[in-house]
Amino acid sequence: MSSYSTIETQSVEAANGVTYAYRSLGSTTDLPPLVLLQHFRGNLDNWDPALIDALAGERRVITFDNRGVGATTGETPHTVGAMAEDAIEFLTALDLARVDLLGFSLGSFVAQEVTLRRPELVNRLVLASAAPQGASGMHGWASEVIQAVGAEVPSAEGYVGVFFTSGEVGKEVAGRVFGSRTEGHDAPTTWATRLAQYDAVNDWGIPNHAQLQRLEAITQPVFVANGDSDPMILPRYSYLLAGLLPHAELKIYPDSAHGFLFQHYDEFATDVIEFLSK
Repeated sequence: MSSYSTIETQSVEAANGVTYAYRSLGSTTDLPPLVLLQHFRGNLDNWDPALIDALAGERRVITFDNRGVGATTGETPHTVGAMAEDAIEFLTALDLARVDLLGFSLGSFVAQEVTLRRPELVNRLVLASAAPQGASGMHGWASEVIQAVGAEVPSAEGYVGVFFTSGEVGKEVAGRVFGSRTEGHDAPTTWATRLAQYDAVNDWGIPNHAQLQRLEAITQPVFVANGDSDPMILPRYSYLLAGLLPHAELKIYPDSAHGFLFQHYDEFATDVIEFLSK
């Protein structure tokens, strides 16, 4: 099988006029494809190839840049709702009538919104480093976190400090994420994308407990996961989210932070595959 670090980037034009950049790995089977939604400021190159390769062993896995991100055309929206609409446009352009979704961080917000807006499209849902809309304390990230990952020029030190509890683990994962691909890189995300995405994060986090009731409408099975020391989206939001969803499973991974799914990629991939196969 090919590896995520070597597969070529493809593109598809959607009915909204946006040309989406995406990568597809794994064989087409009777199972719904697993579509991944990326974190704040992340593009196609910010997925850990080790995780994608492990997930693609038994099913088709699709990663993509949403509107205005990386090599995808258009302007990045300023709300999660608009990002969800664009994600649905991408899935429609690929003629995908039923998918499993894995949303990571900001991508987990978008995944929730896609499921609420187009429930017949989503089979099962994986929410990594996630929080529900309107939860108290989610209006923006702690100053040290946004300074680390939200600077105009991103730094490796900021990424490692927020995503991992150990510098050595962080360097190891960063080596895979940023060093495995030698050609065919995605376009970097822009400052305009960073500003728009953080607007969306802040809008999602405006305290409004009435918004929490929306989760009752997500009746699909959901796997909620996080690291036990995530400084960006605190683990307590995973407990809150799992408690509000009608059919949720929860797992907190030890000695890990925001990037737990990369640090524990083998275990996480096994857990996800098992969950999706139920």
